[in-house]
Amino acid sequence: MKEEFYTQKRWLNWMNKVKDSNFKLTETDEKNSGAVFIYIMDDVVLACLKVIARCEREIFTPEEAIGEIETIRSIVFQENESMGEDADLMLESLKTSLAAVFVSSQRYITGSFDRDSTLEELVAGAVAAEQEEDLDGAFDLLSQVGARVIGGETLPEIGDMPYCMTAELMDGIDAISAAMLGDDSYKDEDGSEDTGEGD
Repeated sequence: MKEEFYTQKRWLNWMNKVKDSNFKLTETDEKNSGAVFIYIMDDVVLACLKVIARCEREIFTPEEAIGEIETIRSIVFQENESMGEDADLMLESLKTSLAAVFVSSQRYITGSFDRDSTLEELVAGAVAAEQEEDLDGAFDLLSQVGARVIGGETLPEIGDMPYCMTAELMDGIDAISAAMLGDDSYKDEDGSEDTGEGD
């Protein structure tokens, strides 16, 4: 049986959890902290890292690995029914963050990223590009940062950023960094275990 790293059912389970949370941006109590969106991000990041680990162990070819990342991306970027204005806004923000994860993963697999500039220079370049309304340029630079973080580099302290696309993309790269520092048992899994369908 072909291993599935992320499924439609898994994503829909998460969407049901978002719906059940009745998330509101204005409420600060712990039950409404938006934690479900963090869990979703971590779940998707881990799925991508599992694909990359299989590629590094030559279980997958680079082409197969890129195809698997694209499959995960297509599940995440499908149209969802509205879950309320606030939850929809958070979901759009989450998808922007995950866009950085997907492209960073594909860049890492293909090796198509800048290895010479410092990560600080790439992030600063992305911020400058967004200020000049070059969103594609900002995205391009940050996906290279993400690829290098997947490669084991430590994300530098960036400090607080104003709310912008660059900050949302950096959230995705932060999630990669956190997953890389966490439990790395996913690297050794052979794909035979039941991955479950969301916690």
